[in-house]
Amino acid sequence: MFSSLFSSIIQYFSCFFMHRMDAGKETSVFPLPEPHDLFQASQMKFEDFQKDLMRLRKDLRACTSEVEKVCKVSDEEHLQPFKEKMEEFLSQGNRAKLLQMNNVSLCYLRFLELTTFYSVKPKAGEKEASPNVLFSIWHEFSSDFKELWKKENKTILKERLKAAEESFRQAKEKTSYSVKPKHASGIVSFLQLIQFN
Repeated sequence: MFSSLFSSIIQYFSCFFMHRMDAGKETSVFPLPEPHDLFQASQMKFEDFQKDLMRLRKDLRACTSEVEKVCKVSDEEHLQPFKEKMEEFLSQGNRAKLLQMNNVSLCYLRFLELTTFYSVKPKAGEKEASPNVLFSIWHEFSSDFKELWKKENKTILKERLKAAEESFRQAKEKTSYSVKPKHASGIVSFLQLIQFN
């Protein structure tokens, strides 16, 4: 069932998964995150997200002050469509900003839980493991697993093709017709006999 010897534990996992879970289907789906996605995740930093959110907060404050200035200098008759639309815009912007700040905080806490669960240690000089450390490890594992997973899938499909060809060949041999030689009997053979004489 499995290949004779495994060169690594990853090869064993991929082979085991293919035979037990996926069974070498043509439409099988890779069970791990794509290596490219993990590589992109390894390039991200929580500090960058925090900086972007601070910049967004600053931009919203500047926009709010500009709206207030425009509202102060505008006449009451020209104020209403602008003021209403801008208040709605700023309200939506603040809600979106708060939602994203909560999402980043929650994501950061879950990331810390994940690194604790997998016992990922920070690099020397850092107090916490970064996404680069965790996702670089996952990227390597996922890349190796995907390569072996594809090979094992091809091997299983080839084995199935050979088995199907063999069963087709055996079925063809069973149903092959045996042609018997003609016997000189009947009207046709009588007419042929008369014609040659």
